[in-house]
Amino acid sequence: MQTKDPGAKSFVNKGLALGALGVVFGDIGTSPLYTIRECLHHLPPGEHAQAVLGVLSLIFWSLVLVVSVKYTIFVLRADNRGEGGIFALLALSKLERNTPRALGIGTSIVLVGAAMLCGEAIITPAITVLSASEGFKIVWPQVDRYVVPIACVILAGLFAFQHRGTAFIGRVFGPVMLVWFAVLGGLGIWHIWRTPMVLQALNPLRGLELLFTHPGQVALLLGSVVLAVTGVEALYADMGHFGRRAIKVAWYGVVLPGLTLNYFGQGANVIARGGHVENPFLELAPDGPLRLALLALSIVAAIIASQALISGAYSLIRQAIQLGYFPRLTVQHTSREHIGQIYLPLVNIALAIGAILTVAEFRTSSNLAAAYGIAVTATMIVTTLTLFVVMRRAWNWPLWQATILCALFLAIDVTFFASNLHKFWDGGWLPVAIAIGVLAIMTTWKIGKTEIFRRIYANEITDTELSDIACSEHITRVRGTGVFMAGNPKGTPLVLLHHLKANKVLQETVVLLSIVTEEVPTVPDADRLTVSEIGHGAWRAIGRYGYMESPDVARLMEQVKAAGVPVKFNEATYYFNREMILTGGNTAMFEWQKHFYAFLSRNARQARDYYRLPPMQIIEVGMPIQL
Repeated sequence: MQTKDPGAKSFVNKGLALGALGVVFGDIGTSPLYTIRECLHHLPPGEHAQAVLGVLSLIFWSLVLVVSVKYTIFVLRADNRGEGGIFALLALSKLERNTPRALGIGTSIVLVGAAMLCGEAIITPAITVLSASEGFKIVWPQVDRYVVPIACVILAGLFAFQHRGTAFIGRVFGPVMLVWFAVLGGLGIWHIWRTPMVLQALNPLRGLELLFTHPGQVALLLGSVVLAVTGVEALYADMGHFGRRAIKVAWYGVVLPGLTLNYFGQGANVIARGGHVENPFLELAPDGPLRLALLALSIVAAIIASQALISGAYSLIRQAIQLGYFPRLTVQHTSREHIGQIYLPLVNIALAIGAILTVAEFRTSSNLAAAYGIAVTATMIVTTLTLFVVMRRAWNWPLWQATILCALFLAIDVTFFASNLHKFWDGGWLPVAIAIGVLAIMTTWKIGKTEIFRRIYANEITDTELSDIACSEHITRVRGTGVFMAGNPKGTPLVLLHHLKANKVLQETVVLLSIVTEEVPTVPDADRLTVSEIGHGAWRAIGRYGYMESPDVARLMEQVKAAGVPVKFNEATYYFNREMILTGGNTAMFEWQKHFYAFLSRNARQARDYYRLPPMQIIEVGMPIQL
């Protein structure tokens, strides 16, 4: 957005920073609801005050090193034309290039990180909403048995309204979260003032002392401390919505101070009360109306945090679809002004079922915290490894410089990941199981589509040969326009050859249309379309889209006509291949992958619908393929 008014520009930047409060920091901003409480469960007996200081030190320096240093300073620099996220790293790292196989080792590692994020997208709404709902037990103890149903109802309502888009919620993201962080900081300052000794936790030696003096508790403590940074991947994933500068302004100016003050305030209250605290967050407020107001605010903040992760999951899956790692799904755009505001019905249903069943199964946020941590720490490791490749290939950093920096980051990531491994049998298997399922879909689809492309689209019929066929005396030319969808921007699609073989006719205007996904988030309109004439009424058109965009062939054809191709829309027919997958062939795939790919292919959204074409002008040609 550009403006000549400096005051207006300042207002715009402030608005972006406020928006970043809700979308980017929603998850990490609600971590005070449960982090301190989980840490208290694992504090060693005796010397309670000193142990609390150690925990606060670990939390504070985790926020500084992981969020402020690794992500805010370095990871946010790895933007692909302003967009962030795991697939932006994949594009910048160029791991797919010069790889003979469908999936290289580097690409597979990145897909593991993407799959882990999908697991987090289910667990995050569950633990956030459940933690906020548990506050009812403090305000009204008699509703203890209704906490789980309340959380499930909130989640059901949240997912039920996703089809309306995030525009309305987006308007209240900033103001509500600004109030949230102001309340977090204000309550923290009040308790820090009453127990100033808690400021000793700013000394990093306090945390190290706790770890060295209680080695048996290290894994348990770090496994709880990491809950404070579990929303860190959202900073990078949502960078394209607000920009690096707005995120930094929000983090350093509002979020980090608010979180630090609140964590220290909770610690101060725990020390002042000798550790006898049931809910460290809610008990920051005095009993009565103020505590009830804090409970209401925490529930609203939990909903906003959940919304941020749900929207992030939509974007992640849409990117995977565009890059060929996921079957086509229905993508609905919920805003005319913002291309990133989308809704995927099937993904929404899967997230809703997963989150509600997770709450019903684990029943308390403490139980659910056991499942939280493995997914995000695994993704943090993937981010560091891929960042190293970006530093070397995209930024041209010296080997020693990239190695030292990423080794430091990796040491922190691996430490946190190892400290969460003990959670596996207590619930950590859940995000791993979700990730394995998503990874199986992505790898099977990519390998299968690569094989299909090799067999169908990589033919050797050149443009010259096609021109000769078009003017052959054995072919009758008829009125109208035939648009043949070509997976390969070179060669001739088999659907055209089958059409000629079966009908012996060809329209007077023939367009071979290919849709190509570039390794960039968006493609400028000036670079959207390339049109070249083959000869004898045949043309080749190549439409280019970014991985954050959805193809619109009907609109693209208007540009084709504007480029000089004599297209008649009311007489146009669009031809597609309809792949009919058979198993039992000699393709280099596991047998279960062949059956799984056949299942995915049958249930994927049909190309005719995905490309937004009029259904009455489409002809599909069945093509049996044995894998």
